Amino acid sequence: MEKQNSDLEYWLMVNFGMPFRDLFMPPAKMLAETDIEPGYQVLDFGCGPGTFAIKIAEKVGSSGFVHALDIHPLAKKYTESQAHRKNLSNVKVILSNCSTSLPDHGIDYVIFFDVYHELDNQEDVLIELKRVLKPNGILCFSDHHMKDDQIIHEITKNKLFTLVKKGRRTFSFHS
Repeated sequence: MEKQNSDLEYWLMVNFGMPFRDLFMPPAKMLAETDIEPGYQVLDFGCGPGTFAIKIAEKVGSSGFVHALDIHPLAKKYTESQAHRKNLSNVKVILSNCSTSLPDHGIDYVIFFDVYHELDNQEDVLIELKRVLKPNGILCFSDHHMKDDQIIHEITKNKLFTLVKKGRRTFSFHS
């Protein structure tokens, strides 16, 4: 990611920016556009305070797992706190701006929401996501800072991903 926000900037984003965004793009409606199933291995890239990671962890159940990645240490703190409060042991937070340290081809689904526009290493991130996704795994993408045609162009331009479905709020790409 381009730069790590200060703790204050991060706190303001989590407590004011994200709730405002969630009014227009409710997390439950966005996740309803996915085909995530129990037992899936999911990577939430740019997890923020864990809003999606926690909902996904509940959905994949004890036979599934969520790897929640973010660059900011407060994201780790918030996400781990939420997982602990909900008694979820299937969430692990990764602090990184690109490398997941996950094995090749082990992830069924990547959630990549509202992060792409902030990255200065966009191509490296897409290569990493392609590496960790299983063949025909799904990259579910949304970024309200980008137009639809821009999203499709950016994600497919290097032929790492192919568009398979456009939802109301998300785009699904095969690896």
